[in-house]
Amino acid sequence: MDFISQGVRIVFEPANFLLVAFGVFTGVVFGAIPGLTATLAISLLIPMTFGMDAIPALVLLLGIYCGGIYGGSITAILVNAPGTPGAAATLMDGHPMAQKGRAGEALGIATISSALGGLLSAIILIFLAKQIARLALKFSAQEYFAVAIFGLSIIVSLSKDLLKGIVTGLFGVLLGFIGLDSFTSVPRFTFGNIRMMSGINMIPVIIGLFAIAELFRLVEEGERTGKANVKKINRILPSLAVFVRLIPTFLTSSVIGTLVGILPGAGANMAAFVSYDVAKHTSKHPEKFGTGIEEGVAACETANNAVTGGAMVPMLTLGIPGDAVTAVLLSALMVQGYAPGPTLFNEHLDIVYPIFAAMIMANIWVLIQGLLLSRPVARIAMIPQKYLVPSISVFAMVGAFASTGYLWDLFVALVFGVVGYLLSKLDTESMPIILGLLLGSMMETKFRQAMQLSDGDWTSFFTRPISCVLLLIAIATLLWNAWKEIRYLRPAR
Repeated sequence: MDFISQGVRIVFEPANFLLVAFGVFTGVVFGAIPGLTATLAISLLIPMTFGMDAIPALVLLLGIYCGGIYGGSITAILVNAPGTPGAAATLMDGHPMAQKGRAGEALGIATISSALGGLLSAIILIFLAKQIARLALKFSAQEYFAVAIFGLSIIVSLSKDLLKGIVTGLFGVLLGFIGLDSFTSVPRFTFGNIRMMSGINMIPVIIGLFAIAELFRLVEEGERTGKANVKKINRILPSLAVFVRLIPTFLTSSVIGTLVGILPGAGANMAAFVSYDVAKHTSKHPEKFGTGIEEGVAACETANNAVTGGAMVPMLTLGIPGDAVTAVLLSALMVQGYAPGPTLFNEHLDIVYPIFAAMIMANIWVLIQGLLLSRPVARIAMIPQKYLVPSISVFAMVGAFASTGYLWDLFVALVFGVVGYLLSKLDTESMPIILGLLLGSMMETKFRQAMQLSDGDWTSFFTRPISCVLLLIAIATLLWNAWKEIRYLRPAR
């Protein structure tokens, strides 16, 4: 407790206090622009920290981290274009709420959920960091393969049509195979294009499937339906009854987001989808998910912001970054002369606990800034289409280009914009493609690693307890949804 109070005292020093606030604001701005993620914001601002002391530098970067994850929900809700990959799941219920004239309330729920998810994960990080790290050490290739399969099984739950969901999910998995083979370095499905050897970058795919496709729909539908139904924003904070109803979702999604964040490579995308799926299956009204239900927004935003605390666990205790942002933070910590790992907790608690305190303060600032700015920000949805379409186009193209700095990604975004538009015409969700692309390469790589480690013994996936449980849950999910589909089709026939 002495170290915790010391960390809080350091973060509340005026300079550090303002740096956290500035970092959160910067992160929100970057996160709200499709493609300009928290990773990019931190990467651009790291050179500014070289001449700073360790604690001011780290609190600034942590503020950007927390603000960037939250910022992606703004455009996801208002214009159906997720600002960050982690907000892709938020648009499933966030944008329908905006279309019903509840944009302010959707933003308010997203803000509260984001802050609570980040705060709860930071508290878990403080008290259970070393214990949780021991659990992560038990994960081998079999467990990561099972995690990927479990994530892919969510596709059948998110899809209105089981067959369409499986087909689009498999298309996403195939996209994940593009590039150099991770074991033999043999080019696969590159068609001789050197840009495709590194695989398909997820950011332009997300921008294309949602932002560009949304632009096509806006142009086609015209001014009449070209913007969300936001005539007057009467409410930002949800009612007390709604807030009380969302408490179980906050708690469950915080735990899910923290645990997923601990797994290296999983990230906010997967946490949001897993949490959304759990919320849907445990809800008394699962049929309302996708139509603008508060639980859908709360589950996604709580989980993807809870990843911030979880991802810091392996970075600080093991020196293994939990996601792309913590990989950049890891380099920033090492630039300051500190080596993450068990020795960090033994020798540099004066650095560790200010980091914990900065994460708590950053999420408090997310709540304050989010609620203060929700009303003016929500009016983005009231912008006339003749201004909205060009603005989204510019931000989408800048975001796609900035993700790698290659013009090739602009082409990728446009191609997937057409794909997303055609899928909407076929009444087919684009979300399974994102999940397939996210988990396809992970599934393949971990499967091949597991088979090598076990000398080709496939039963090793079921003899390891964690792997076995995850695979059985995935199989049960698939069978359950197939049975529901069959039961629905019989009366229809």
